Amino acid sequence: MFKKEIDNSITILNEGGLILYPTDTVWGIGCDATNKEAIEKIFKLKKRSDKKTMICLVANQFMLEQYVEKVPEPAYDIMDLSERPVTIIYDNPRGVADNLIAEDNTLAIRVASDNFCQQLIKKFNRPIVSTSANIAGEPTPGSFSEISELILKGVDYVVNLEQKKINNSPSSIIKLGNDGIVKIIRK
Repeated sequence: MFKKEIDNSITILNEGGLILYPTDTVWGIGCDATNKEAIEKIFKLKKRSDKKTMICLVANQFMLEQYVEKVPEPAYDIMDLSERPVTIIYDNPRGVADNLIAEDNTLAIRVASDNFCQQLIKKFNRPIVSTSANIAGEPTPGSFSEISELILKGVDYVVNLEQKKINNSPSSIIKLGNDGIVKIIRK
């Protein structure tokens, strides 16, 4: 079943479609982070301003280094020592769709810590967008059963794993500039 869900998800991602999937934090809407049109579909589905960027997931630190011009040294310690998933906002991203990059030329990236996301991203061999499975301004669903019908019908594929799991804790977010400035965005 696990392999089938990865294969089905990759088929949709390769077609520029949207998946609804369990992440290491909350249920997410995802797409190919290098596909501008797919990213636009997420903004439209979530009724979200395209000025507000989204998180991108990578499989490991090696993949992270492929999509950021320079990973500041403290980022490795933060990732290694954090007790929960942590998203870091990096300067000078590269190789992703331009509508995923913030106006200040930054991108929020998290190295996925759960097996499904890691295996999916490794096999897909590109980063995947991860944004909470809700309409902009509405509460983030803490479980699959709380996801609105609009979101369920708006994606191209719903991953059939961990649908009973309760997880309402989004990642912490830290902005880590190449200038050495560290700013906690969300604890």
